[in-house]
Amino acid sequence: MNMDSDQGPLGRREFGRVSAMAILGVMGAGHAAEKSVVPKRPVIEKLGTIDLDLVETTPVVFKDRVYRYEYVRKGYKANTTGDSYSRFVDHETGVATPGFAAGFHLGSAFVHEGLAIVTAVDIWDGERVKLFTSRDLETWTQATALDLPGYGMFNTSLCYAEDHYVLMFEVGKPEEIAGNRFTARFAKSKDLKTWTLTAPECTYSKDRYTAPHCLRYLDGYYYNFYLESVKGAYDQRVVRSKDLIHWESSPLNPVLHHGDEDKKIANPKLTAEQRKHVAQAENRNNSDFDFCEYKGELIINYSWGNQRGTEVLAEARYKGTTAEFLKGWFPE
Repeated sequence: MNMDSDQGPLGRREFGRVSAMAILGVMGAGHAAEKSVVPKRPVIEKLGTIDLDLVETTPVVFKDRVYRYEYVRKGYKANTTGDSYSRFVDHETGVATPGFAAGFHLGSAFVHEGLAIVTAVDIWDGERVKLFTSRDLETWTQATALDLPGYGMFNTSLCYAEDHYVLMFEVGKPEEIAGNRFTARFAKSKDLKTWTLTAPECTYSKDRYTAPHCLRYLDGYYYNFYLESVKGAYDQRVVRSKDLIHWESSPLNPVLHHGDEDKKIANPKLTAEQRKHVAQAENRNNSDFDFCEYKGELIINYSWGNQRGTEVLAEARYKGTTAEFLKGWFPE
């Protein structure tokens, strides 16, 4: 038999072809396997703009209804009170509750076991965080959560971790605590009355601009959704930690990045003038991210604009639970 022959069922050339195909097949399978394990980002569907000149908002579920907590600034066009205040807006009807917390700023809301809790600062860059509580969204009690001379505080976010509350608050000073403004700092309480600062090492992050806004807790991890400035744009990102000291950044960051879909109109009640403003507004920012879970999906609010005075409120959705969303940013 001629071993150099290309004839027969498996000549030398044919054997070479088969061998090469086999190798390519193995390589292809390997590449397919690699592709199959590439983690997918949690899919956030941006619905578009719902209001103008509203920034700090928190969607919450209270007595099985969705509300949007709003910090209404003094300059908000529909604010005729002459001062800032807080309110809750029924997500389905658009009806607002009576205003409260007049003169307080940068509020955030949290609901736990039927108790609505709002945290806010007395002034921008102030030394005190006030806490407002209610079981009907109409009658509110007020107390001081933090009184920290020398601090400059801004946004806050509250969560519940196993058997205690954890308050994340944004600091711009003192420099030895804040580092580069703006930085997350933390305090804990068992009863919403007595608050204890965590160790000074519990921050994120002193080395650069990392403005915090939304804190969550799940299965031993704290999740901090924060704003970071990257090449002139502002992206919403997420990190997680077990001890509030050592943080792990999501490999899938950013969570939100500005885009044309921010300018879609999701509120049919916006006027022609407002729609024109939305269309012409500079957009290089997705910030002030917060969410709640309702009937198996997340209702998300965030702000877009230019971080120089143009501030627009938008809404988004994630089809899944809070647990799926949080874990999705940190694939195993």
